[in-house]
Amino acid sequence: MSAKSRNESENEVRSWGFNHVFTWTDGPKAHYSPHTHNGVTTHLILRGQFTVLYPDDPSPQKETFGPGSRIDVEANRLHEVWMGDEGCTYIIGE
Repeated sequence: MSAKSRNESENEVRSWGFNHVFTWTDGPKAHYSPHTHNGVTTHLILRGQFTVLYPDDPSPQKETFGPGSRIDVEANRLHEVWMGDEGCTYIIGE
């Protein structure tokens, strides 16, 4: 079975109800300091690793995801993100 194309993956994210959909690539070990978004966001991992931490959780723990994983972040939920050694390519839905 072949991997989905970028177009197929973007269409899949649209099918989940997200209107603003795009592909993003971060370099190795990229880091996003704690931040929030005004609306729900989703991330469909195509390549590499994506690690997320929710600092305001009662027992914050980093969780790492790889290709094929879907990560949804609720509106206004504080989160911090790190990319793996190879960087990460993912589809974002907003």
